[in-house]
Amino acid sequence: MELRIIDHPLVSHKVTLLRDVNTPSTIFRELVGELVTLLAYEATREVRVTNIEVQTPITKTSGVSMLKPCPLVVPILRAGLGMLEGMMRLMPTAEVGFVGMVRDETTLQPFTYAERLPKDLSGRQCYVLDPMLATGGSLGGTVKFLVDRGADHITAICLMAAPEGVAHMRELVDPIGVPCTLVCAALDERLNENGYIVPGLGDAGDRLYGLAQ
Repeated sequence: MELRIIDHPLVSHKVTLLRDVNTPSTIFRELVGELVTLLAYEATREVRVTNIEVQTPITKTSGVSMLKPCPLVVPILRAGLGMLEGMMRLMPTAEVGFVGMVRDETTLQPFTYAERLPKDLSGRQCYVLDPMLATGGSLGGTVKFLVDRGADHITAICLMAAPEGVAHMRELVDPIGVPCTLVCAALDERLNENGYIVPGLGDAGDRLYGLAQ
């Protein structure tokens, strides 16, 4: 698995604002969208294209078009939904699937409660959206789920990651043999005893949407 931490002043600026406990949900959502678009620019560097010819107002010239089948964007519910708009802003012709995966707060292990994906992903590039790579269970489980359906190239986009989550992802995906890239805005210090990223930004889903009672 390749790890890419995006070193850019605008990325760092937006990450700092996201970390601030005083940033309200409305601004938090806007920042996430902006940040994901910046990350997606780097994450889509290997998107598959084919050569085409187009007619300009002056003459014919060569160019490229995204190869079909088009990429599949997969936000992990619920927090990954907050990243979807920023991703689709850059790649509006992509298709969207969903995986609902949550972490058991006692065992810290993930389990799937919903999915809406094509049954056959053969030859598809997939872009998985998950704000926080903490233990790596949910993201790793989703990657394996996609590979089992035939996906042959996977890029995961996270706002921030913990070293423990990155290590766990490597253990899960390296033996699979499918190219996998992890693109993050920040690599944080560690996980705390509750499995949360330190310094992190808290619970991304709650900060995006509020706490459902």
